[in-house]
Amino acid sequence: MPRAYEFLADGFEVTEAMVPVDILHRGNVEVKLISVNGSDWVASNDGIAIRCDMRIEDVTDWDDVDLLMIPGGLPGATNLNKHQGVREAFVRQAAKGKRVAAICAAPMVLGSTGLLKGRRATCFPGFEEFLTGATLTHEPVTVDGNITTAEGPGAASKYGFCLLEQLTSEQVADEWKETMRFKHVYGKDF
Repeated sequence: MPRAYEFLADGFEVTEAMVPVDILHRGNVEVKLISVNGSDWVASNDGIAIRCDMRIEDVTDWDDVDLLMIPGGLPGATNLNKHQGVREAFVRQAAKGKRVAAICAAPMVLGSTGLLKGRRATCFPGFEEFLTGATLTHEPVTVDGNITTAEGPGAASKYGFCLLEQLTSEQVADEWKETMRFKHVYGKDF
């Protein structure tokens, strides 16, 4: 079973955090929510509290993780970018050729760590200056090798299905798009 860790800091965007996690869970990906606050609880930018599975300081198994991901939202993305443990985890994961993903303002973490140099990427409008070295696409979701970025809350479902396809298969992602009625609502090319 594929494994993913999603890091959460106070001020995260709920849609960007939970929609991809829901899609991945449905597709049989084990996802762990990792708090970077020193507490099991993390508060969204609109006050919704989420209890995480573990704290970053308690993570001991990094080798078997197929994907590291982070949601945007403010000040959540800024808090993630300031956290040295998150930054180191993403650099380490990418150096191994494993998957990393960020949505909305969170690609700033990838940009500030140098992971986007020479890569195609997208982000929420207004955060382009933080994607150091990237070629900006302005697409809802952009995949460049092992790095996936997405534009914002409206792209959360597309981002989640893209990650599911990367971790499982196109067939699994398509089955869930159909089961969850995304193909019906948005068309067969969703």
